[in-house]
Amino acid sequence: MTSNRSRTWFGMGVLVLGAVPVVVSAQFGAGYGPPLETISPPMEFETSAAHYAYLLEQANGGTQHTFETLPRWDGLWQTAGNTAMQSFVDAPRFEGQVREGVLKPEYDAAYKERWRQQIELGEVQYDRLTHCEPQGYPRILLEPYTHEFINLPHQSFFINDFASSVRRIYIGQEHKNIMGTHSWYGDIIGFWDGDKLVTHTVDLLPADYTRWAPMTSNQFESVEVWELKSYPDGAERLEVQVTFYDSFAFERPVNAVYAYRRAGDLEGAGYRVVHWECELTNNALMDEKGSTTYRLPGEEGFVDPRGFTLFPELPGQSRDPIYNTTLPIE
Repeated sequence: MTSNRSRTWFGMGVLVLGAVPVVVSAQFGAGYGPPLETISPPMEFETSAAHYAYLLEQANGGTQHTFETLPRWDGLWQTAGNTAMQSFVDAPRFEGQVREGVLKPEYDAAYKERWRQQIELGEVQYDRLTHCEPQGYPRILLEPYTHEFINLPHQSFFINDFASSVRRIYIGQEHKNIMGTHSWYGDIIGFWDGDKLVTHTVDLLPADYTRWAPMTSNQFESVEVWELKSYPDGAERLEVQVTFYDSFAFERPVNAVYAYRRAGDLEGAGYRVVHWECELTNNALMDEKGSTTYRLPGEEGFVDPRGFTLFPELPGQSRDPIYNTTLPIE
């Protein structure tokens, strides 16, 4: 069985590479506040480190918050839009062309093939997530599952319940890489500028923005500015202005804004974030055409993702005590 892994609900607007704020009228959902506005940095920086250092200097070394003064972003949140794809495609939804001059030649060619698949086939043939890779960064910013943001004076935790992914931001520290390698969410440091959280992310594994977006390289880095905003219509949005840097992939830095809204409906229903089991994708494989395919129950090679026990006769060994969905062992 071939899987259509694509989603078709991202907003599109105009290129977000200049120094002028850009307003985007289409975004995830509706009624979550005014159109998103990408605000570019005051100047274009050569590196993400220079950008972060500039913001730290402008903030006079950062605000030293205590538990009493620290901005609180507790509760459950869901995505409320982003402008990321406008940097790469020139028309709404899946109708446009890849923008020229944004990606370097090798990455541009790779992305045009990915975009061709999306336009002609209605899906990208392969997605990293189908064989259990984390969404990684920057993809975690737009995953449409539940997000949590926990701020402490010395550290912040940004959690997405897809694959139980966590970004850890170390406040007032320098970068460290004692492993000498890269990771899915990199090393993240940050400081507070009043009620704004500024972060710097480095040492990332190559990933992507989402399945129909460009790939990133192992030189991908970012500077983020997070802020909770309230609007006249009663909407409340947590917004992050981001500048992406990638010396292998980009001709120049790319700017975007991502937003989140409170998931009051989920909180009212008593939703609890649970751990996602990686084993649920162990029947995903690549077919001879390079597309993601799944082994289904009864097919040769199928592996029951709900596991098994060496002692099936014991009471309470079913992985699902309500529906008893564990497949029989032969």
